[in-house]
Amino acid sequence: MAFHNDLGNKGEQLALNFLVDAGYTILEKNYRYLKAEVDIIAQKNEVLAAIEVKTRTSSYFGNPEEFVNPKKVKLLTLAIDNYVTENDLDVEVRFDIIAIITNKKQTKIEHLENAFLHF
Repeated sequence: MAFHNDLGNKGEQLALNFLVDAGYTILEKNYRYLKAEVDIIAQKNEVLAAIEVKTRTSSYFGNPEEFVNPKKVKLLTLAIDNYVTENDLDVEVRFDIIAIITNKKQTKIEHLENAFLHF
């Protein structure tokens, strides 16, 4: 498997552990709808969080969250709308990013709630 795939899988596992420790219930991992994929769908209380995980080994080329573009936001919105409809849910939906920088020296995890408000 390519290095970036290994890094992505490691980041998603770190994010899952982080969310569970923070009291979230994990509902789906890698939920797909058409061309969209939501890395993690989790719930805490009455809030459904669609979470994009971005993992990098450094911030040299920018912070991980800076790599979520408007096209990705549109696809995530489409996918989570389908998930809510498909499961007949009545919840508040929030879009989050979990930005991870991990390397041999350290691992830094940042949970950005309502991350797509600026798009």
